[in-house]
Amino acid sequence: MVHHLPITKARVNLGQVVRRVVRNRVVRNKEYFILEKDGIPVAGIMGADELEDYLELRDPKVKRAIQKSHLEYVADTSRPASEFLAELRRKTTGGSKRAAKRSRA
Repeated sequence: MVHHLPITKARVNLGQVVRRVVRNRVVRNKEYFILEKDGIPVAGIMGADELEDYLELRDPKVKRAIQKSHLEYVADTSRPASEFLAELRRKTTGGSKRAAKRSRA
């Protein structure tokens, strides 16, 4: 839900506004506040996690990765998650002797 709020009122009630954004993020009831000065929108308030997601999606590398992934899915050339996770584990352990010892223990 989007709320429009005069910036002067937001300043006085900033704690309450932030609590509403944080509380509603937890219950997946997204709430946004558009701050207005003289009736003109000048800023917005949203949860930090959502802002990070938004900024990440604006990154051209992330956009290309999403496009590539979608094309693989549509072409049915994607691989099972178990295969992908196994590859990640191999890369993370790097095949080192220490990693081999850990897996035997």
